[in-house]
Amino acid sequence: MKRAADDPNVAAPSLDVKRLREDFPVLQRSVRGRPLVYLDSAATTQKPRAVIDAVARHYAEENANIHRGVHLLSELATTAYESAREKVRALLNAADVREIVFVRGTTEAINLVASSYGRGRVGSGDEVLITAMEHHSNIVPWQMLCEEMGARLRVAPIDDRGALDLEAFERLVGPRTKLVAVTHVSNALGTVNPVREIVAMSHARGVPVLLDGAQAVAHQTVDVQALGCDFYAFSGHKLFGPTGIGVLYGRAELLEAMPPWQGGGDMIASVTFEKTTYNVLPYKFEAGTPHIAGVIGLGAAIDYVQSVGLDRIAAWEDSLLAHGTALLEALPGVRLVGTAPDKAAVLSFVLDGVHAHDVGTILDQDGIAIRTGHHCAQPVMDRFGIPATARASLAFYNTLEELEALAAGLRKVAEVFA
Repeated sequence: MKRAADDPNVAAPSLDVKRLREDFPVLQRSVRGRPLVYLDSAATTQKPRAVIDAVARHYAEENANIHRGVHLLSELATTAYESAREKVRALLNAADVREIVFVRGTTEAINLVASSYGRGRVGSGDEVLITAMEHHSNIVPWQMLCEEMGARLRVAPIDDRGALDLEAFERLVGPRTKLVAVTHVSNALGTVNPVREIVAMSHARGVPVLLDGAQAVAHQTVDVQALGCDFYAFSGHKLFGPTGIGVLYGRAELLEAMPPWQGGGDMIASVTFEKTTYNVLPYKFEAGTPHIAGVIGLGAAIDYVQSVGLDRIAAWEDSLLAHGTALLEALPGVRLVGTAPDKAAVLSFVLDGVHAHDVGTILDQDGIAIRTGHHCAQPVMDRFGIPATARASLAFYNTLEELEALAAGLRKVAEVFA
């Protein structure tokens, strides 16, 4: 991850971006008569042909339900599904495949923990600790839990750069804290949190930690054992995989002790009208027919990312961030929002006298796709006293030339509103 103040002229790492872009069909298209410049990967990443083909091949050649069938197609689908689980385990360096639960996305993973883990451990007067930079999906489930249980949601502050006040965070971890839930990388600011230190501080006081990894897993190596976290959540569509699929990692001993979140098929061992016996991990938390094609597509996405190399991805994105930061800082009237020393490749900014939505609308006329609004992080906008930002979020398929196109587009926006 890049330090924003680093030299923007750092030598580009060894990554053939031009060739890799050929793997992404959508990047070859035009928008409004201009080549597409896609700078919205924090919202969702584009999909390589390998993922598209894996999903199509499943539906064309081996479409069947999993786990319950004895015919060949079911066996093939089951093998592909469970092979993807092992790929996720390896990606996160989890200790056991039993610790990998498939869900719809980061939001569902956090809700699962809030409901299944939280309800049994958070009571009246207890506290859940988050930070001021969280996405709504890591705020609202805890608000709902605290309201239901009579608990209190505590919020660790961030400074004017968008960095976590770690000393204030440590002071907030107290005897009533039952869970800490923190984003690994902020979607609205790009801040990379010191998650190892956060976990160590929390564990020193006997408090488990959930990390929201939605913005991390596509951009850096994540090792849940080295981090020491108790739960880790991410979404497949932010890792170049399909929408509607995600992962909850949980330490096996915690998952074993947690009750099922949903009831239905495949999460049971036996059912009578008198009693139901639940299935073993991870199936206890995977009720009903899952998003089979999504899991298979996620497995293909992991294969693809690992073939490129997460270290090489991180290095190239560092170069993009440095170049983009230098370009935007040089533009009159542009102010970056989120300048923490440790940042991911996210450029959130405001342009004097121009609403973020107008910025995005005008850039779109030149085929430049950015995100505008509060980015499902309204408290972050409130913290900085602004209604919205424009956000260019980068991935390894972006180029220096695309960032220069963004800068040129912003100069055009400024001229329109001059």
